[in-house]
Amino acid sequence: MTGTAPRSSDRIAALKLTLATWDHDRIMALHDGRVVVPGVELESVIQPTSKLFPTAVRDARYDITEMSISSYILQLSRGEGDYIALPAFVSRAFRHSGFFARSGSGITSPADFAGRRVGVPEYQMTAALWMRGILADEYGVGAADIHWRTGALDAGVRHERLELDLPEGMRVEPIADGETLQDLLLTGQIDGLLAPKPPQAFLDGDPRLLRLFPDFEAAERAYHAKTGFFPIMHLIGLKKDLAEAHPWLARALYVGLVQARDLALARLRDVWLGNANRLSLPWLGATMERTIAALGTDYWSYGYNANRAELDAVCRYSQEQYLAGGRVRPQDMFHPSVLDS
Repeated sequence: MTGTAPRSSDRIAALKLTLATWDHDRIMALHDGRVVVPGVELESVIQPTSKLFPTAVRDARYDITEMSISSYILQLSRGEGDYIALPAFVSRAFRHSGFFARSGSGITSPADFAGRRVGVPEYQMTAALWMRGILADEYGVGAADIHWRTGALDAGVRHERLELDLPEGMRVEPIADGETLQDLLLTGQIDGLLAPKPPQAFLDGDPRLLRLFPDFEAAERAYHAKTGFFPIMHLIGLKKDLAEAHPWLARALYVGLVQARDLALARLRDVWLGNANRLSLPWLGATMERTIAALGTDYWSYGYNANRAELDAVCRYSQEQYLAGGRVRPQDMFHPSVLDS
């Protein structure tokens, strides 16, 4: 029983809810009011995910929030967390571009990470979950085969947002506050790096930092052709108490999220096919044509059914990497009203 949403014109009955995400084009139509969820009045909160994710897992400040899929699965396996997910995957990213090594380390392939010291900002972060999945599935290197160092990538301080419960023998050691993984790699204190973005020294042209997949687009296209995966990074969480009190709400929100995504993709298509460069990208057309050729027209897929195999892989990775306390079933991640989406 999903219930019926109040009419959008009924301002007295409208639920006033906070919506907190980063400024992805796929969700901005909900923030700026171009898409309206019937029966809901949204208060827009736009923050980087570095602020949103700790808030989501620690104090659940917002009614609707962007969430790390890795942290969500970890909490779900422990019976923790205040949110139920919707299969609107507002962030997805291929990850072959993030494998780095130090020149002279003897590492020329991800397979060479076995037995080495490798840095990652947070062991539980979704980018690392996917990259360790690639290491295991494609190169036979398990999470326990590596000595992990965690902390800030190239500036600031970073800690795990959730406490880890790792088995004896797993080596996951935080670096000291004030140190960075980039500096440890450059000085030989670690041998490799799983990075969610290029380290600043690499962007500055430091020859000591090497990307293990120099042509990462080709590697990622081959990975998609083999697996069908476009790695899901983030999803949307709705507070469980709201979903229980208003059975229609999860479905209504999901419909709004799909509409917002569709507006963004239609806009991108219009820009691509326009007769003037409205985005500051000289090869936007070439990128769009390669994307559609590789991933198809539904290249930013939402919904449970369309992504079930990929969701099952993420749940498997979480258990294999000693994050989830047990195997989470993909269907248990989402509100029942959106499982047929």
